[in-house]
Amino acid sequence: MTFKAAAIQMCSGVDPRKNAETMVRLAREAAAQGATYIQTPEMTGALQRDRAALRAILKDEANDLIAAAAAQLAGELGVYLHVGSTPIALADGKIANRGLLFGPNGQKICDYDKIHMFDVDLDNGESWRESAAYQPGSIARLAELDFGKLGFSICYDVRFPELFRQQAVAGAEIMSVPAAFTRQTGEAHWEILLRARAIENGLFVIAAAQGGTHEDGRETFGHSMIVDPWGRVLASAGPTGEAVVLADIDVAAVHAARAKIPNLKNARSFVLDEVAPTGKGGVAA
Repeated sequence: MTFKAAAIQMCSGVDPRKNAETMVRLAREAAAQGATYIQTPEMTGALQRDRAALRAILKDEANDLIAAAAAQLAGELGVYLHVGSTPIALADGKIANRGLLFGPNGQKICDYDKIHMFDVDLDNGESWRESAAYQPGSIARLAELDFGKLGFSICYDVRFPELFRQQAVAGAEIMSVPAAFTRQTGEAHWEILLRARAIENGLFVIAAAQGGTHEDGRETFGHSMIVDPWGRVLASAGPTGEAVVLADIDVAAVHAARAKIPNLKNARSFVLDEVAPTGKGGVAA
């Protein structure tokens, strides 16, 4: 089956209402160009480094502005609208980095909470501790839709290939990678990671990204893109600003790639045997 997918690039600020307006405007643009699956980036609703200020504007999912706007718009346009993620208030004071998929009838199909927390220390003093505010998810999600099987990840998840492999083995034909990659890590790794995940699993990767300098001062890498199962970049955006990235997705290409290189079937279990030197010139038997 062939369908048109869209990855929306945004530069979300600290005001969820303004971000919702941007999401709606760009989703309408994507639908007008024929997209039936539309993905927004990680943290569509707000990018706010001040955690106290972030908590002050958050709602639970039932009262979240982004979730409500996406549900209404998906039903109006008759499309699959995938909020790549948005911050959702949890009862224990933590925050969920939650993706939400709405169907053409406006009903929520499923959600996905980001599993891997971005706790890193980069060059030039850039440091992030996502786990200090966010509650990691523990459930991988695979949705069987009328155009194919869609797997879920968010941003830092892309560095954990086992998440992608398990979903591919379970039948995923398309993986979503909405993100707010930092400029520093994006310049080094963004495209190569997306292409690697597509190649090693023989599937499409759709990655809507944040791009630009945000109101809270952070810089994100942009370059939203769609990659095919052979690792070819079908479409991509620039480093900053809003964009709608479109590509035709032919799910038959997944099965063709996996027939050529059936590594999912050819994988074997093995035992890791660690050896240590027993002395000069020898190793343990």
